[in-house]
Amino acid sequence: MPGQNEKVAQVKTKAKSYKDLLVSQKGIPLVTKVYRLTQGFPDAEKFGLISQMRRAAVSIPSNIAEGQARHTRKEFVQFISHSEGSVAELETQVILGVELGFCTLEETEGITSLTTELSKMLDSLRQRLEADD
Repeated sequence: MPGQNEKVAQVKTKAKSYKDLLVSQKGIPLVTKVYRLTQGFPDAEKFGLISQMRRAAVSIPSNIAEGQARHTRKEFVQFISHSEGSVAELETQVILGVELGFCTLEETEGITSLTTELSKMLDSLRQRLEADD
């Protein structure tokens, strides 16, 4: 039975870099969409909801990258979990943006679609990594 380091090596062989992971690739356009959406928010939200939404969005692919670069599967799983939390945080903030009248539901459709897809992909990746333990 392969040891922990061998298992991580197997994952890294399949994806030599976080850039090779589809889930990471999907995170980049999400960040772009969030930045574009929040450009239309009130200036008073610069250090409030705008900042929080942008940080949550950036955190998603960043945690995937950092986790994939770690040396153990356990650490990778932990960073995938952080990304899952950031997706949920961003989804909540998008709802708040709509409720506060900063954007419309239609304007958030692209973001919502990507967060739903990313949530499923992250959950699947985490489960696969945990099953390989």
